[in-house]
This record gives sequence, C-alpha cells and structure tokens, in this order.
Amino acid sequence: MADKEKAKKQVPLRLSASLYEELARWAEDEFRSVNGQIEYLLTEAVRKRRKGKKGEE
Repeated sequence: MADKEKAKKQVPLRLSASLYEELARWAEDEFRSVNGQIEYLLTEAVRKRRKGKKGEE
C-alpha cells in the first residue's frame, strides 16, 4: 500500500484562466505550488467524502 501512495499519477487538467489565477493566488497564500494546492484540495475533498459516507452506513 505504501508504494501506491508514493507513486504519483500524472493527469492532464484543463482549467479556465480565471480558475487557474484564483488557485495560484490561493496557493501563494498557503505557500504551495498550484499543483500542490490542487492536490491538497482534492485530498481534502476525498477525506470529507469518506467521512460523510461513514455516517450513512
């Protein structure tokens, strides 16, 4: 399992210029790269989704 977590997949992603600029400003505020910010946001969204599903079972 640890090997899967270390291996990163590359995913092509198209964003509008305005969304990219907003993410870039947000990333700068939190001292992250844009890529790091996107990964952080996706990780948090998945974590919250998992947490929410536990209550539904």
